Amino acid sequence: MANAFSDDLMGEVRARFAHVESCPFEGARVFFENAGGALTLNSAVETSAKFAAIPDNQGRANGASKALVDIIAKAKADMALMMNAKDGQFFVGESGTELLFRLIMNACLARRGQGVVLSSTLEHPASRSAAARWAEEAGLTHVLIAHDDASGTIAAQAYADAVTANTVVATIVHTSPVTGMGVDVAAVSKAIRAKAPECLIIVDGIQHAAHGAIDLAAYDVDGYVISPYKMFSRHGYGLAWMSPVLEAVAHNALDGGPALNWEMGTRDTGAYATLSDVCGYLEWLGGETGATGRREQIVAAGEAIHAQEKALTDAMIDGVGNLAGLREMPRVTMLGGADNDAREGLVSLTIEGMPAVDVVEALNAQGIRTHLRKADHYSGNVLDPLGLDGCARVSMCHYNSVSEVAQFLAVMKDLAG
Repeated sequence: MANAFSDDLMGEVRARFAHVESCPFEGARVFFENAGGALTLNSAVETSAKFAAIPDNQGRANGASKALVDIIAKAKADMALMMNAKDGQFFVGESGTELLFRLIMNACLARRGQGVVLSSTLEHPASRSAAARWAEEAGLTHVLIAHDDASGTIAAQAYADAVTANTVVATIVHTSPVTGMGVDVAAVSKAIRAKAPECLIIVDGIQHAAHGAIDLAAYDVDGYVISPYKMFSRHGYGLAWMSPVLEAVAHNALDGGPALNWEMGTRDTGAYATLSDVCGYLEWLGGETGATGRREQIVAAGEAIHAQEKALTDAMIDGVGNLAGLREMPRVTMLGGADNDAREGLVSLTIEGMPAVDVVEALNAQGIRTHLRKADHYSGNVLDPLGLDGCARVSMCHYNSVSEVAQFLAVMKDLAG
């Protein structure tokens, strides 16, 4: 089993990220905790430092202020290109969770008393909680569709069976942060609009964003939210896109201000500028595959990322060299099963007879950084139906290597032996 990237490209990719091989606090380690926050581009680190030192704000009558406005405009144009948004607007807020709440709140209030808010049990509480609260506040009925426990995802048919003509708001998670399985957003949207064409559809893209291309033009949705720190940028803000329909609904804004402004107060220009760094990185990566043209390079980068991450998860499941894969370890169970085409760079697992917290601690002691998912308000919706009180989440990204997977399997051999 080998990397999808050549050795030279693998080296160049890893050189563009901070702290690839070592933690600044604990030293050398393999970073398999990308779902908790991806590694940060060195360019994004440099950009953040640069703009943290600039005292000027947007909207002033000076050259520095104009430059900041232009940088924000460029970042928004880069995001439209990167996510293939043909209309609507991008804006930043406090976090991905805050933006999901805000979009869902305003969508529900805009459809007050008119019908059903449709969600699924696969979703992160950021969207489930927002839909539950604001459906009640707006006099709507909140309906939760059960996801498929065995596959760890939800099919478009499940939405098709549940949607009705009076479904006025719907929420979708693009990829589960617990199972790592993706959802066919375009197919789900099509199923919803077949019966409820005016439904406001809002997507949680936070977990998906780092694992492949985003194509808003193909999805036919009204809102899409990401957390940039999970897509090679930094902490401290979230990014939302809204369709022309959603951006026009009533929302908090200053009296007398621009009608379509959704940002509350002055935003950090550096936050926007790091998004251009992410876009530029994807263009570079796509260009390394031979693609030409900016959008074509971004699409090619998404395909390359998907291929590399499939190589990683295949190696983890099927083995590397003489090291057995997870499917050959009889005490290991993988959420969503060993053979699942919906998987996006993540394997959540349990070891029979060993508490998940102990699995994570044992891996960490051997320099393999993973994460414990407990059956709490974050993950109980997925773990409780499986009868699990926790699991170890092993999350990879395209800058990880098959040799790092081999290090993980060597430790797992002892733990699950």
